[in-house]
Amino acid sequence: MLAATARVARDLDLAEECVQEAYTAALASWARDGIPDNPEAWLTTAAKRRAMDAVRREQTFRSKLPLLVEPEETEDEVATDEPAVVEPEDVVPDERLQLIFMCCHPALAQEAQLALTLRLVCGVTTAEIARALLVPEPTMAARMTRAKKKISSARIPFRLPGAAELPDRLHAVLGVIHLLFSAGHTAPSGASLVRYDLVDQSLRLARMLRGLMPDEREVWGLLALLLVTDARRATRVDADGRLLRLEDQDRSLWDRSAMAEAHDLIVDALRGGRPGRYVLQAAIASLYAEAPSYDQTDWPQIVTLYDELLSVWPSPVVALNRTVSVSMVSGPAQALELTGNDAEREFLAERLAGPHRA
Repeated sequence: MLAATARVARDLDLAEECVQEAYTAALASWARDGIPDNPEAWLTTAAKRRAMDAVRREQTFRSKLPLLVEPEETEDEVATDEPAVVEPEDVVPDERLQLIFMCCHPALAQEAQLALTLRLVCGVTTAEIARALLVPEPTMAARMTRAKKKISSARIPFRLPGAAELPDRLHAVLGVIHLLFSAGHTAPSGASLVRYDLVDQSLRLARMLRGLMPDEREVWGLLALLLVTDARRATRVDADGRLLRLEDQDRSLWDRSAMAEAHDLIVDALRGGRPGRYVLQAAIASLYAEAPSYDQTDWPQIVTLYDELLSVWPSPVVALNRTVSVSMVSGPAQALELTGNDAEREFLAERLAGPHRA
């Protein structure tokens, strides 16, 4: 709804205000007339109408303003210059994906891209975003405000970028969708470990992105990673909502169709040349999932994939997970020798005391 309204308003703050006004109007209208058959469509239409009214008022004001200082200009002359409000054409079937590409404009810092998308497109609260990105909530709120002002001042268009612009924004869009999935897969707050609405939304966006950019292997890799990870949805927590370790999960309950779809995507991506970050992550996750049991996991192959992943995406977390995998092949002692300092060894020793992948 916000995405559709923003395309009309051409201003994020105005779009948010119109959406809030639509909800306020719904409280009165629905209490009087009853809930409509399609509440979401009602709210979207109401918000867009308010945005169009606001745009028309602004256009009228701008066209009439010269009359205050140029009385000789006639009203007819002013009217001929008044721009019409034109409803933007649909470029992609889902306006949320369109808004994600807009939020991932190169003029914005990467953290601002992530924060704006999670807040405006996905409905993640500012507090949850701050926790996910490890910054204080007031700091995150200020950054998002500055990012919205940057969008307005830089006149960043509310449209899907052209084909030539897509590759420059793809990396950020992939990161946003992956972070959205992570926020749902292990919710940063709340009573439930998993937020299935965010998980499902990220999967839907990943599928749409693949349809938009069908030749991008990293898009295949991201979709495969989400699929194979979510395939274990039914077994991640016990009856009390507590996290289950990977070796304690009932593999017979995993979604085999999702795993098979992910496998096909990974194989096709690996055949296309040197894989990128998401393809490699998906391949690692698939090896975990396809093993008959935790003890029968192909640890040597996983170590090899982690070696490749470190070369394309150097990260302390990747290095740590590789070391844990080495411990499954050669034992904890050799794995501990690979760490660089006492703090890392102490942390790894705790990790090796029992596998914690979930």
